[in-house]
This record gives sequence, structure tokens and C-alpha cells, in this order.
Amino acid sequence: MKLNLSRCVLAAAIAALTVSSVQAATTLRMAHFWPAASGVNEDILQAWADTIAEESNGDLTIQMFPSGTLARPDSIYEASANGIADIGATAQGYTAGRFPLSQIVELPGIATTATQGACVLQTLFDDGHLDAEYEDTRPLFMFTTGPGGIHTIDTDVQTPADLEGLRIRRPTAVAGEMLENMGASPVGMPAPDIYTSMQRGVIDGLSFPWEGLKGFRINELVSYHTEVPFYTLIFVATMNQRTYDGLTPEQQAVIDNNSGMKWAEKAGEVFDRLDVEGKQEAAEAGHTIREIENPLEHPDWQGPLETGIENYLAQLEQRGLNQARDMYAAALAASESCSAQ
Repeated sequence: MKLNLSRCVLAAAIAALTVSSVQAATTLRMAHFWPAASGVNEDILQAWADTIAEESNGDLTIQMFPSGTLARPDSIYEASANGIADIGATAQGYTAGRFPLSQIVELPGIATTATQGACVLQTLFDDGHLDAEYEDTRPLFMFTTGPGGIHTIDTDVQTPADLEGLRIRRPTAVAGEMLENMGASPVGMPAPDIYTSMQRGVIDGLSFPWEGLKGFRINELVSYHTEVPFYTLIFVATMNQRTYDGLTPEQQAVIDNNSGMKWAEKAGEVFDRLDVEGKQEAAEAGHTIREIENPLEHPDWQGPLETGIENYLAQLEQRGLNQARDMYAAALAASESCSAQ
């Protein structure tokens, strides 16, 4: 009798431990818009997810939802805020007007590489300049593309005049105004929609970094590239605050250990590598590639770009964001320090 009782107690203890172990394991849903096979998904977001799983000894698992399968690209941030997604990675510019100070980093002259851009954006956030724009979520890390250029199906763009009348997909309203200053007709759409739109003749070209041309297979459709670095697209990987608060202290520590500048820089390094691969792919395909160095000092390109910078800062001031020029100065200062690093 005593033996049977001991066996029952032991079985109950084992069952309790098993239930406790199951309850401790947590699966977090992560939404983003990049294709599953893209380098951004595999080498940044999935790599981050794998690190979280490894450092938590399996207590945290990230279930990935690429290509806008959990939330549309322009709704991913909101999905992270309201809990539809536990974590979201998206472009701030996809939510027009919501991150005006953050998007100062998108202006020309702030960053020449993705690593530098990620460092600038993360620095501004870490220094507390951008807290108010993300108070409804818990940002994990921020990053950027490398500089975006202009890519067209059959137009060799050498000066802004060559853009006259062309329908060019713009990633954000900030970049769109720059394109309009150059004479183009900017068209807004999320990155996953570009390929089909180009096939159907909805747009004549796009503004994009080299990374995106490969990741979204756009090199298959365009033949002309103008490397005029007039914007940088910014991103944030952010977490639902309630989800974070519901984690155990040990799980929170794993998330915290993989937040901030460490992963911002890793993401920047991946984007820089993918930029090289995207440009190489275009070159091997025999495409025409024009390089406009220092466009802010180039006689043809300087005017519209400087006008775009001034207009954007003035618009922010009109919205009551009187710190806009100080933020621009802080971004330039961070650019110098990040370049030195």
C-alpha cells in the first residue's frame, strides 16, 4: 500500500513538473512584410528569433509570419500595439505621419550605409529623443536600409529632368516629396506590391535600396539604375508591452539582452551585405548603372534635395514639432559619431 502511494506521489510530482515546464514555454508571434526567403528574414529576423530560443533554453519561441501574412505591411505597427502580433518589424513610414521625428533619419546626407543609419536611429532612440513616438509599444531595436536610389524599367535617368512624368513608387511620403521635387510622379505602395505593379505597368520605376531589388526580385523587371542616395528607409522591431510584461523575469532578461544597439548594428551589417549582392546581381544581368556621388553637392541634384530637407523640417514645425531642427542637428551629430565607429 505504501509502495503504491509512493508511486502515485512520484507520478504526481513528475506530472506537476511537466505542466510547469509547458506553462513556462511561451510562443510569440512576429509579423513582418519581407519574403520568407529574403536575407532580411533569414539573416536578421529569424537569426534574432533563433538567438532568443537558444538563450532562453527553449522557454521562448518566435513564430514568424513573413510577407504580411499576420498583418498588412501598413498595419504591422498597430498590430504590435494592440496585441494581434506580439512582435512586429516594419517601416515607420508605412504609417504616414506617425513617426515624424524618427523619419528625419531618412533625409539625404544622414547616412551613407545601413550600418551607419542603424547606429544613428538607435542612438537617437537610446538618448531619449524619440520616446514619445513609441510609447504604445516596447521597441526592441531599430535599423535602416542603405541609401535608396532610382530604378526604372526603360528610362536612363541621369538628371532630375529625366524623371519628368515618370510614375515612381516611393517608400514614404518623405521620399515621395523628394521625387516630386525632381519632377517624378510618386506613387505610394508597400514593397510586396511593387513586382505586380511593375508587371502591370502601374509604375515606371521605383526608389529602393539595392537590397530590396534582390529581396523582392525587382532586378528581374528593371534595366536602369541611378545611384543617387537621396533617402534611407527606417525600420523598427517592436514588442507589445502587455506581452512583455507577462513574461517571466528570466524571459524578459533574454529579450532585453537582445535589444538595442547590438542588434541594430547586426541588422545594418546584413543590409550592407545585401546591398552589395543586389548591385552585383544587376551588374551581372548587364543593366545600366549610373553613380551620382555626393548628390547634395551635385549641380543637378543639389537643389531638389536641399529643398526637400527644408520643406520637411518646416512641415514638422508647422505641426508644432519645434524641436525638428534640433533633432536634425542631433541626427547629423550621431551620423559623425557612428561613422567614426
